[in-house]
This record gives sequence, structure tokens and C-alpha cells, in this order.
Amino acid sequence: MEEESPKRQGNHVVNPPEQWSTAEVARLVGYSAQQVRDLERLGVLPPALRAPNGYRRYGAAHVTAARAYRALATAIGPVDARALVPALREGPIEDAASRIDELHAGLAVERRRVREALRGLDTVLDEASEAFEEGDAMTIGELARALGVRPSALRHWEREDLVRASRPTGSGARVYGALAVTEARTAAALRAGGYRIPAVRSILDEVRAHGSVAGAQRILQQRLVDLAARSVDLLAAAGLLHDLLRESSADEEARD
Repeated sequence: MEEESPKRQGNHVVNPPEQWSTAEVARLVGYSAQQVRDLERLGVLPPALRAPNGYRRYGAAHVTAARAYRALATAIGPVDARALVPALREGPIEDAASRIDELHAGLAVERRRVREALRGLDTVLDEASEAFEEGDAMTIGELARALGVRPSALRHWEREDLVRASRPTGSGARVYGALAVTEARTAAALRAGGYRIPAVRSILDEVRAHGSVAGAQRILQQRLVDLAARSVDLLAAAGLLHDLLRESSADEEARD
């Protein structure tokens, strides 16, 4: 004998085959009851049905969505996960598959940028070991070409105190000596690794104080470790996302 579908009275559910309270869903997922209510309010979870007494009642789809969100938030962060899960749950399956592919591709791009930044720091170290003569000082155009950036980027970095060029008396032109070249190469390496201006400035303060890029290297190496962990977390989320998409697809077919 087939199981009857849950009977509804408006937005109320009467004797559903499987249901949980807010507190029960919280225990199943590992959140607080307030977090579960917040996820529903934000659209991460489908709207809960209401029992005749007014209390929220959640079904399997809510638990799946909450678990998928928790796994995805670990991989890409809660803000992005809050935006993505409703889109995955409500949008076409083709769009959902494309969004998940973009997550994997984004991690690969970021990993490549960090590795490029580390190679840039290796260049800084190699050149720092060579004698720097006054005649080796570079103009803004020469340094920009050497770094593969625009002169406007160097001027912006100077305004942000990432690079400190000198201006010889009687000449308004910028000149980059040994320390300024090191600063510029370090800034270029870190910016290529995705680091924002305040973080780069903090690292360069260490370079100036200690004449070393070791701190920058440690940060970028740790970034690679973090990216590897995020990739593994995204793989772990894949099974739950598959369940979420399958249930969403089944619900869509039922509505049709």
C-alpha cells in the first residue's frame, strides 16, 4: 500500500510521515536552534511547514539543505554559501552544475596565483644576494616592465606606502634603488597571490625592518595549505550537494 502524501491545511501539515522540530534539526546538523531559524529566514532552508499549534516542522529536505550548507560554508565561507545554496536549490540543474564547477576552478586559479607569488619571492631573494650598484637603480618604466605591471600600479603602491621611490634633487622622476626594487617585487608577488593592500603593507613593514621576505613566504605557504584543505572540504560537500540537487529536482518534477 502506497504511503499517503502529507495532508496540508493552508501552510500547516497534519501527520506528515517524517518531521522534526527546530531543536531536533539543530541537533542533527550541529547548529543551534536560532541558527536553523536564521538559515530559514535567509532562504538557505525552504520555508518550514507549521503544525496546527504553530510550531515549525521540518522534513528531510530541510535537513539535507542544512547539511549541504554547513559543508559548503566550510569550503567557501558562510557568506558565499548563504548566497549559493538557495541558488542551487531553486535554480535549474544545469546552472547548479556550472556553479559547482566554477568553485573548483576558482580554487585552482587561486592556487596558481599563490604559486606564482612564491616564485616571485624566490626572484626577490636571488636578486637580493647580488651586489646592487647605484647604476642599477631603475626608472618607473623599467621597473614596471620588469614586474609585468603598469606604471600606474607602481604609483598607486607608492601612495599606499608599499613602495618608497626616491626623487634625486633637481629631478622629479622616480628612481627605484635596491630596497625599493625589493619592495616592489614583494608587493607584486603578494598582489598576484590575491592579497589586499593592508596585508601587503604589513608584510612589507617586516621586509623593511628585517630585510627578509621570509614572513611573506610563510604566509603564502600557509595559503597553499589552506587552499588544499578547502579543496578537500569541497569534495566532502559534493555528496551533500548531490543529495540537495537530487531532492530539488524531484520536487520540481512533482510540481510539474
